This record gives sequence, C-alpha cells and structure tokens, in this order.
Amino acid sequence: MFTVETVSLREQWNAALRALPTAHILQTWEWGEFKRITTGWTPQRWAFKRGAAIVALASVGVRRFGPFCLMYAPKGPALDYSDSALVAFVLDFLQRQAQRQRAIWLKIDPDVIAATGVPGDADDTPNPGGQALTAELHARGWRFSTDQVQFRNTIVIDLAPGEDQLLAAMSQNTRRKVRLAQRDGVSVRPASPADLPLLYELYRLTGARDGFLTRPPEYYEQAWRAFMAAGLAQPLIAELGGKALAHVILFHFARTCWYFYGASSNEARDKMPNYLLQWEALRWAKAQGYARYDMWGAPDAFVESDTLWGVYQFKRGFRGVVTRHIGAWDYAPSPLLYKLYTELYPPLLAFLRRRR
Repeated sequence: MFTVETVSLREQWNAALRALPTAHILQTWEWGEFKRITTGWTPQRWAFKRGAAIVALASVGVRRFGPFCLMYAPKGPALDYSDSALVAFVLDFLQRQAQRQRAIWLKIDPDVIAATGVPGDADDTPNPGGQALTAELHARGWRFSTDQVQFRNTIVIDLAPGEDQLLAAMSQNTRRKVRLAQRDGVSVRPASPADLPLLYELYRLTGARDGFLTRPPEYYEQAWRAFMAAGLAQPLIAELGGKALAHVILFHFARTCWYFYGASSNEARDKMPNYLLQWEALRWAKAQGYARYDMWGAPDAFVESDTLWGVYQFKRGFRGVVTRHIGAWDYAPSPLLYKLYTELYPPLLAFLRRRR
C-alpha cells in the first residue's frame, strides 16, 4: 500500500512538504542543511508514497557516536495524522531505522496539537487527533522526552480577519503601545543581508541583558543569510531617527509565518519598538498570504515562576490562541542504553557548560 524512497532534490522536497497538513519550516531542506553545517546533524530524508503521491515526509537529523547515533526529526514527520494506516506505516519504518542504525534514541516532535487554551481555563479544549497520537505512541513504548528541544506551547494568531479587526482584537494596553510607537516616530523597515552584522549585534546585546546563551555570529550568519536567500526568512528592523532599536526575524513556509528571533537595544525602550514590530510583522505575514502567525514560544507551565512568563504576557496582548503541542517523544531500541544516556549525559553537559 505504501512505499518509501529517499529524496535528493531540494525543490522536490520543499514542494511536497508544502502540500502536507503539518508542514513546518524545521522539516524543510534548508533546515536540514543548516543543522548539518552548524552542528553536525546529518539529514536523512524519506518520502512515503501511496501510489505515485507523496503522503508523508520525514527529515531526520543523525549524529553519530562511534557505533551508536542519535536521531531527531524536528517538528516531524509531516503527514496527515488522522490517517491511522499511514501513521502506523511511518512509525514502523522509523522504528526499524532506529534499530538498524543502532540509535540510542529516535526523537520525533510532530507539529500536532494536543489542546488549545490555558490548562484549566474555560477555553481549555483537548484536540482528539493529538490525544489519539499520544495514545498510539504510548502503546508502542515511546517515551515522553525529558529533552524538549522545541517549544511545546505557543500562541497562534489567525490572519484571516482584516487589519482593523486584528488591531481591535488586541488588548487595550498592547494597542495603545503600538500607537505610542507610531506617534513617537518609530518606523519599521525590511532588512537585507547587508544588515546581518547589525541584527547580530542587537541579538548579542539582548542575550547579555536577558541572560540567555547566544552562539557565535557565524551560526546566525548561516541561518539568517541562507534562509533569506531561499526566500524563507524576512527580518524587520524598528528605527528611530535612523538608529536601529529592535528587530524581529520571521521564518515562513507553507501556510505559516513564525516569529523566530527578536532583539532590542538598551536605548529608547520607552518608545515601545517591539510592539510596533509585532504589528508590522503581522501585517507583513498577512500581506504575503500566510494563514497563521506563530509567536513561537509560551510557558510549559502557565505560572508566574515559569521563565517565559514575562515574554508570554507580552505575546498574550496580541490575543492569539494558546496552542499546546504533544511535544517530543523518544523511541529507544535499547532501554538500558537509553537509561544510561539520559541519566549521565545531562550532568556531564551541565559540567562542561560551567567550565566553558
């Protein structure tokens, strides 16, 4: 009924991916190449066919450790998860690959919604498809991963309404700050590859101020330049009097635009450039024909002690839908090897980071 083949052409891969219901930027050809160059995860790409039609794709990064390896499909595989026969075939194939390649673990992180709304609130609504996939993974012996590489939760804004409706739907405070930035002369312009040093410097300043780890400039140069060249990323810069105050970098593919990176200087923060940037990002995404704007990140636990709480409050003002995904799941061909790795590797990594 189904067949599997590898894909070696970027255009063929991305075109097929765009047509799938859970298409994600992290499953694109470009993302696999980016991770190969910057972090050594070599992509293996499989297309699953029903007859002549491609009905599923899995781009799986592989990192080898002697005779063993780690395997990870970021935001994949991409397929229609309501098709139970297809789900079973793809999972069976990936499990066989993990066994054959002696994987310590195979991690998948499909873009499948578990529920929407804040847990326990009136709008908390389970998604039957996500619940069914979770049950299927449990039944197969997969484990909910202790290493959630991507954000499990996010806020998604439907771009179908008109601009006036999108603005009116925001909280009064957010709308006021957007207008304050406009009134005080903040403007937003699209950035080009020539702005990459400026984008990185703002990002470095933000990391130093907010206490998050930033990678060397070459990492971001590779990510931002390659995706801009492929037509999959668009930076926007907020300026006042010709001086850059903040930026966002939007990644976009299929029907979704994601707010992946954001940064700001230490100057003129009272001019609210970040609020105007988000509004202009929404307008840009809508004008390009995207159906959804994904704000890329919300707390794991919706409590004030969560490290993302402040960012969440900012994003929540734009009034999207809190969207909770099923998260990352691990398949371990050898439970003993998996146990040793997951118990010993995290403290070793923490030690090396402290030494660094």
